[in-house]
Amino acid sequence: MNDSLSPLEIARAMVDLGAAKAAHSVPDLVVRGMLSGALLAFATSLALQGALQTNVPLVGALIFPVGFAIIVILGLELLTGNFGLVPLAVLAHRTTVGRMLANWFWVFVGNMLGSLAFAGLFYVVLTDVGNVGAGALGDHLRALAEAKTIAYEPYGYDGLVTGFVKAMLCNWMVCLGVVMGTSSKSVVGRIVGCWLPIFAFFALGFEHCVVNMFVIPMGMMLGAKISFADWWYWNQIPVTLGNIAGGFLFTGLPLYWTYLKGGAEGAPAPAARMSFGPAE
Repeated sequence: MNDSLSPLEIARAMVDLGAAKAAHSVPDLVVRGMLSGALLAFATSLALQGALQTNVPLVGALIFPVGFAIIVILGLELLTGNFGLVPLAVLAHRTTVGRMLANWFWVFVGNMLGSLAFAGLFYVVLTDVGNVGAGALGDHLRALAEAKTIAYEPYGYDGLVTGFVKAMLCNWMVCLGVVMGTSSKSVVGRIVGCWLPIFAFFALGFEHCVVNMFVIPMGMMLGAKISFADWWYWNQIPVTLGNIAGGFLFTGLPLYWTYLKGGAEGAPAPAARMSFGPAE
């Protein structure tokens, strides 16, 4: 039996999902965000370990979507996916800009808390509570954290632009992962659907703001020569902004426009203006 949804059904599901996410309570957003941050940190650690053990970086990219698939199946809150979905609910008058921004803020908080919690626990495991070195994986995490921050510094403004564009390209694929995760009614179909674009972003080494909430602090715990200002100025801020732009402009908006704008077959409503008042 064919369990696939049509593109129009997928686009409608995107709006429905964005509206549902905007309606969650703050505690739910934080808890679900924490779980997502921790799961991506788990997946990142596993992917890096797999790449190191096999000396084949693509192995890590094949492994990484494990965490993302769990997030999609459980309906958890991942900031990068919400950048592409929740604005569509605003366009469809299913929520407001204020609720969208509140969703992004609280999910950011939850993702950060979950990422940092896993980083602290993983530090204990890697170093026996600071008594031994962290081995090859620790060396790789330190180098990766520096590559994502101070490696951009010599290029100044161009370094910031590079990080921003890498983040745009990343969230083009990540939001497609969310979309493909809604393309089937079966668990297997949803997992396979989301796996493909997530593999692509990780294999190409693009910048994901939630992954970096784990990688960079983890590298700092292990001795990377990175300051708090380096983390936020050279990575977290430009990468978050790039993820917003890429998720909305490259995935959410084009699919909404081509399938759900006024005149599209079966579209429920024309593209709407953004509203700062109550949802209509």
